Amino acid sequence: MIAGMGDSGLLTAIHLARGRSPIPLPWLGSRPHCDVVGISSKPGLLSGQELGTRISRPDAWVRDHWISFDRFRGLDRVRTVHGSLVGLDTARARVDVALGDGSVVAEPYDVLVISTGVRNGFWRQPTLQTTTDIDRELGETHTSLDGATSVAVIGGGAAAVSSAANIAAVWPAKNVRLYFPGARALPAHHPRVWQHVRSRLDGLGVEMHSGHRAELPCDSGIDRIGTGPVHWTTGQPPASADAVVWAIGAVRPNTEWLPGDLLDEHGFVRVESDLRVVGQDRIFAVGDVAATDPLRNSARNRADRLMAHNVRATLRGGHRRHYRPRHRRWGSVLGVQRDGLEVFTPGGRPFRFPTWSIDTLLQPWIVRRGIYRGIRDPASATADDTGWSGN
Repeated sequence: MIAGMGDSGLLTAIHLARGRSPIPLPWLGSRPHCDVVGISSKPGLLSGQELGTRISRPDAWVRDHWISFDRFRGLDRVRTVHGSLVGLDTARARVDVALGDGSVVAEPYDVLVISTGVRNGFWRQPTLQTTTDIDRELGETHTSLDGATSVAVIGGGAAAVSSAANIAAVWPAKNVRLYFPGARALPAHHPRVWQHVRSRLDGLGVEMHSGHRAELPCDSGIDRIGTGPVHWTTGQPPASADAVVWAIGAVRPNTEWLPGDLLDEHGFVRVESDLRVVGQDRIFAVGDVAATDPLRNSARNRADRLMAHNVRATLRGGHRRHYRPRHRRWGSVLGVQRDGLEVFTPGGRPFRFPTWSIDTLLQPWIVRRGIYRGIRDPASATADDTGWSGN
């Protein structure tokens, strides 16, 4: 059972569902598979990555980051349930799922993988949504920014920096300002990354304002594109803008459905070094919801393979491996730009995929075939986001 089918959950499901060879050849070894059920509040992979591209160029973002489950060849053996997780009964080894029609079903498991992620601003919410809901939300967000003359981006992490850069690149006439609380943005990255990215922001005309810590709105204002003004706890005058993008990193784990004894004081799932939930032999957690390390970096460091190995080891009595976290964030910050995709190592060194390679090498071969094990074209997929899908 995969509870949560975001990036980490989906990849774990694909690894576990890989089947045996149709011709039994013992000397070649076997490829044991698991019967996998995936629970998701979305009818497909709705990635939390590349916020800047999502809000500025949604058509380009959708192609690579909003993909219905029936298009993934690696999920052909997986049964997916479109619903919201509302309860876990560890004694009976089952989860309760609320479906779109209001009914609640109980799904039993032999091993449970918790990968429900976190909510963070308007782009990462656990709400039960259909394809129509998601498409409408993407369009409305883009439209609200398109009509703004000035944009204030609040936050110092990669999501905020990417938003400011991409808005400025797509709409060069807009006044784009980035406000962050520290002396520099990207504090979880190597210092070299900010030095490099800052020069890109300068070239795009983004105004940068350090030392600004925002006073949060009283309501759910950070969960949508706001209109300001923004007030500061650090004493500066209020800032006004036609559109305010809140990307402050105030993550909240999607764990309301879990018993409290599985969680730490912040609501994240407590795990051992092998990603087993503390005190549980057959429950694991991976991704942003798992309290693996201060940065909760298991999703970014591809712990999905390790997770699949440990689930199989649990079922077969094998040896489980241990997760070793990195202590800095790494990877892409700005997403694909006119001159290609720049990716940073944990040591802050950039390397670039040139523009020509994005659609001819990176996406079709490395991502779609290598990482996701094949993705069908939209025309050949048959989406059904109303309840049950899969086998």
